Amino acid sequence: MPKVLVLYYSKTGNTRKMAEAFTEGLKQEGVKVSLKNVKETNVDELLEYEGVAIGSPTYYGQMAGEIKKLLDESVKFHGKMEGKVGAAFTSSGGYGCGGETTILSILQAFLIHGMIVQGNSTDRHYGAIIKEAPNEADEEMIRNKGRRMGKLVNKLFPKSRI
Repeated sequence: MPKVLVLYYSKTGNTRKMAEAFTEGLKQEGVKVSLKNVKETNVDELLEYEGVAIGSPTYYGQMAGEIKKLLDESVKFHGKMEGKVGAAFTSSGGYGCGGETTILSILQAFLIHGMIVQGNSTDRHYGAIIKEAPNEADEEMIRNKGRRMGKLVNKLFPKSRI
């Protein structure tokens, strides 16, 4: 069974709720998931998974420092995360408040690692962005993002399913 690490940083609990919904979506696709606060994560764990999803609140159009620190430490694995699947999500104080730049900064690190990132042609092209706390519709959208990642991980790592 393929494994995905869902990492998040959350000061208010909003991004944690997003991480939980994303995890539900992954599990619906039969993916084994580890849900962890970034503060409880060692950078070495990134190598143990076929996919990594990272959630961060938006601070001044950027990811939280705790997430940035982990990604900065991951430079020691340059070339070793090639082909893994990556996804990002964020909560923000409003729309047009830097959510897309936050997601793109996380995805940029994934792409530099050689990871595979799946866009969405219909809505929220880069990843899940919500305003403040997720409502029921937001949670379903986030679960859908998790299901999409789960389907991709299963396609790319079929031998892990055995």
